[in-house]
Amino acid sequence: MPPPAERNRNGLNGSTVRVQDVAELAGVSVGTVSNVLNRPDVVRAATVERVQRAIEQLGFVPNGAARQLRAGRSQILALLVLDVGNPFFTDVARGAEARAAGEGLVVLLANSDGSEVREANHVDLFERQRVRGVMITPVAGDYSRLEQLRKRGIPVVLVDRGADIANFASVSVDDVAGGSLAARHLLEIGRRRLAFVGGPLRIGQVADRFQGASAAVVEHGGATIQMFATSEMSLDEGRRAGETLRSAVREHGIDGIIAANDLLAIGIERALLFGSDPIPVPDDVALVGYDDISFAASAVVPISSVRQPRELIGATAVELLLEEAERQADVKPRHVVFEPELIVRASTT
Repeated sequence: MPPPAERNRNGLNGSTVRVQDVAELAGVSVGTVSNVLNRPDVVRAATVERVQRAIEQLGFVPNGAARQLRAGRSQILALLVLDVGNPFFTDVARGAEARAAGEGLVVLLANSDGSEVREANHVDLFERQRVRGVMITPVAGDYSRLEQLRKRGIPVVLVDRGADIANFASVSVDDVAGGSLAARHLLEIGRRRLAFVGGPLRIGQVADRFQGASAAVVEHGGATIQMFATSEMSLDEGRRAGETLRSAVREHGIDGIIAANDLLAIGIERALLFGSDPIPVPDDVALVGYDDISFAASAVVPISSVRQPRELIGATAVELLLEEAERQADVKPRHVVFEPELIVRASTT
């Protein structure tokens, strides 16, 4: 059997070379090679140099994942969001990545697509890969699987979801206040028959925004609000809702619409403006979105929207995750709640 170096020259790549091959060429034990890779400070300098020469000669590629499993410390943070196609979550991920990079960590972005089954599959994968921590926007209110993650030493932070489970650290925006902001704005400009478009209601953010809007309408005598449920929070679903709303505007006097996110709002606006019988925005019906993604300002009629600090949410989630990794059992998790801001544009003026 040819020596390791010769085998490498005969076509083995770096990932094929074993730790045993490095040890043989360097004339040391496998344990010494492991120490050079993981704890070089405990190995004599001359031995470290000899092992490193063998690594270079063989083109050995250390198995970083295996070392992380042995050490129990990964450099990967997982971020699981509801819809990776929504620019809101793209900006959250950007903020998380920037903060994580400052700690020498990377963010793995995953998409549940609003599916509890996909969410569970991703969480199982994160556990098998022993990620450093999980940041998650949950689909629904069952946190039992996340509790299990934490019990196994993987910290969890809820993102864009409030502290309805006090045991988890969380970063969110006050969505009840945000829904109220949107409704109050429409009421202040004289709109009285409002529609709320969003769903499914099992998504906590949608339920909170509808709750806030409904409370504001109740406080205003003579105003009404009607729920138009959607199966998802997408542009296409917004178009479908917009087609339904056309008759509601014409036949039932709906004069103000609150969309649970900006993708829905953009789809609704297109359906209203470009149908066979266009409905002017905001003349016949005013429209408010949520999130203030960049596309809202670029819509045909720029859309008023409830702004969330998207990148700050992501950065704060990483900060909380780092805290959770060091938090003592007798110290309560931290909950960060940002206040929303209404950005007024042409769709309501």
